[in-house]
Amino acid sequence: MPIRAVLWDVDDTLFDYTNSDRAAALRHIETEGLLERYGSAEEALTRWAAVMEEQFGRFVAGELGFKEHRRERARAFLGTPLTDAEADAWFARYVTLYEEAWALFPDALPALDALTPGYRHGVLSNAATTIQERKLRTLGIRDRLELLLCADRVGHAKPAPEAFLAACEALRLPPGEVAYVGDRADIDALA
Repeated sequence: MPIRAVLWDVDDTLFDYTNSDRAAALRHIETEGLLERYGSAEEALTRWAAVMEEQFGRFVAGELGFKEHRRERARAFLGTPLTDAEADAWFARYVTLYEEAWALFPDALPALDALTPGYRHGVLSNAATTIQERKLRTLGIRDRLELLLCADRVGHAKPAPEAFLAACEALRLPPGEVAYVGDRADIDALA
């Protein structure tokens, strides 16, 4: 069967999540007066990334919802018990800085341009639909994507096969006619 559609991951595939996150996290850590807890900015960012990976892993495993994983990131990074409202407020301050740092990878538009004449395009993401919708619109590529399907709407996060099958069903194509492009083999290619 020929490939008729390309499903894309967003974060660290089309969108430069890592550099956007690092820039925003460092600004947030500095603004919150937390940098002095660490020997260097790199040490603080290493801790930030480790906490994110741990809590995002819990989300992917179905242990936490998306909002809960954010709260747990705040609590774990600070090492402090926080109410949900306190964790939400702390993380929201980071999100403001993160959104200011959003950027596509330099090859994202050329890749979409090169593939658009022959293939349909969609997104399958583990992030929340509202976040990815806003991100893709802000970055100017939402109108290039026929489908935006996220874990909160599917009820399954990648790498669950159900997530990929739901995307194929939404495109009305059999899985053999859909290619998937992502950055992490453990999440994007395991199914």
